[in-house]
Amino acid sequence: MSTSISQHFSPWSLLKFTFPSIIMMMFMSLYTIVDGIFISRFIGSNALSSLNIVYPVASIVIAIGTMLATGGNAVISRYLGEEKIQLAKECLSLFTLTGFLLSLLMSILSLLFPDFISRALGANDLLLADCRTYLSILMGFAPACMLQTLFQSYLVTAGAPHLGLFLTMIAGIINAGLDYVLIVSCDLGIAGAALATGLGQMVPALAGLVFFLNQKHALHLTRFTMHTKELIQACYNGSSAMVNQFSNAVINIILMRLAGPNGVAAITILLYGQFLFNAFYLGFSIGISPIVGYQYGAENRKELKSIYRISFRFVSLSSVIIAFAAVYLSTGIVTIFTDDPKTHALAVTGFVIFAYNFLFSGFNIASSGFFTALSDGKSSAIISFCRTLLFTVISLLVLPRFFGVNGAWLAITVA
Repeated sequence: MSTSISQHFSPWSLLKFTFPSIIMMMFMSLYTIVDGIFISRFIGSNALSSLNIVYPVASIVIAIGTMLATGGNAVISRYLGEEKIQLAKECLSLFTLTGFLLSLLMSILSLLFPDFISRALGANDLLLADCRTYLSILMGFAPACMLQTLFQSYLVTAGAPHLGLFLTMIAGIINAGLDYVLIVSCDLGIAGAALATGLGQMVPALAGLVFFLNQKHALHLTRFTMHTKELIQACYNGSSAMVNQFSNAVINIILMRLAGPNGVAAITILLYGQFLFNAFYLGFSIGISPIVGYQYGAENRKELKSIYRISFRFVSLSSVIIAFAAVYLSTGIVTIFTDDPKTHALAVTGFVIFAYNFLFSGFNIASSGFFTALSDGKSSAIISFCRTLLFTVISLLVLPRFFGVNGAWLAITVA
């Protein structure tokens, strides 16, 4: 397990090692996007807006999971580098149980107060019923969502990134198949979309649990004592992930006031595009994280510098390619989601402007991920907070005064 992350990495071997994580994250974003396509095409733009309004609640579960996964990986891989194997296993177990209990609490709160949460996130009378339905069903599967998020990262550290990719692909296929059956064939509407997502998440959650309960694997779940310092460190290191997800709720509320339901539907389409392209860099960050953490624990500065140089040269080249691909494909991407004239016009114009943010987002994500892996949660959190919340909100409040709704599409790029 530690052999694969302790080796010397050339540019080719580093990309080969991170490739399963990149594909895994892109595939995960794709089956989230598939939900949006089915909802927009077979239910309507209002339902798509409803999904986007309440999805930040699920995003908080994913954010906590990503925090414990990325921040926890930095701790676990560092201990592996220091050859403290038992401590690494105990931390894995602590982080997994903590995430599961927090997701269970969020599931209960969402089931008890769906209307209050939907209203607080910006739902109006027109969208409330769909918001309530989607939120209640989706959050019933919150523990599965949490375990899926955790195990995606921990499988990389355990030396099994290909298993994580396989499980994510199976989950995506199940989700897409159930979308068709439940939304189109059974006519369950937005409830079918939520059920399809939740049932798809069960597969990697249960399979990952089976993997880490198997004591034949070097990194597995075990009995543990409370390691408060490591838990706080994991949360601190991974806190940038929390900021990324919290910002979505704020953006939704501002956009609802700017452009109404059509504006929220349009930004949903833009954000789906962002999910897909940014998933490329999130996967890359997840892939290099245990390597960086291991070499940091082993105090191998030469290898760390080599990984840094390879990583950011790769990000530089791919950022240009992705940005121009997003501009070129903008009309086609929007057309897949909607044929509503108002939403289509808003989204096409917005996507072309919005696409230029991909020139910069890769550097943001890779930098934040690198600092997290080096157990420098402060720098990572500052980058994420400024990019996804502080400068984004300021831009959303200021730019539309000068450029109208086009100012909203510029906000992410400026941030």
